[in-house]
Amino acid sequence: MGRIIAIANQKGGVGKTTTAINLSACLAEAGQKILVVDVDPQGNTTSGFGLDKNSLEDTVYELMLDQTDLESCLRKDVIENLDILPANVNLSGAELELVAVDRSQFILKDIVDRLRDDYDFIILDCPPSLSMLTVNAMTAADTVLVPIQCEYYALEGLAQLMHTIELVKKNLNPDLEMEGVVFTMYDARTNLSLEVVENVKANLKQTIYKTIIPRNIRLAEAPSHGLPINLYDSKSAGAESYRLLAQEVIHRGEDEDEY
Repeated sequence: MGRIIAIANQKGGVGKTTTAINLSACLAEAGQKILVVDVDPQGNTTSGFGLDKNSLEDTVYELMLDQTDLESCLRKDVIENLDILPANVNLSGAELELVAVDRSQFILKDIVDRLRDDYDFIILDCPPSLSMLTVNAMTAADTVLVPIQCEYYALEGLAQLMHTIELVKKNLNPDLEMEGVVFTMYDARTNLSLEVVENVKANLKQTIYKTIIPRNIRLAEAPSHGLPINLYDSKSAGAESYRLLAQEVIHRGEDEDEY
């Protein structure tokens, strides 16, 4: 049975989608069978894997509103070992339309539960907001992985995110846990990045991954080519970091005491 990980942070620009794309791709490269579910109306994870999001007719939006079936929506082997349920701007309409639907917080869970036996990992890329879509993803997930940018306001909003996770755990998904925090956009040339890491470690009583994702120009370039970093520049610092993170995620599942 696959592990379902929601990648969430309501603060934009923290490397959330970059992490969703490249962690998924590196897990697939390591031989894991992966499903990526794009739950962000911006559809950047979809285009980051080379799909033309604007030309898609069957997306997560149509699937959640029961206007299409899984087979029509699922894009198989987008890269080796990796399938995707894509999204585009249509998904922004789901916020309003889902309000009137029965068990609206469980719609995504009902979808991924039908698929979890087919995959080792299901990665949900959440929108940068604490919205109905994010709540759907957290209700469907086993764990939440939180990317944190190494910058001055890193902890801002984190308490609110933790509060949301606790509310979902209490009211909708009692098994939900924190997967952990991963630092992104680390710049070894600045004292600030190091201070942020130390500050978060001192203040956050959560699992923190050992792997830190560096600020890396090749990581920034890869999405415009529709490729994850391990295919765009396999030897880059960004690719090596996401491979290390993928190994941590895999082994955390085998022995949580290690991390």
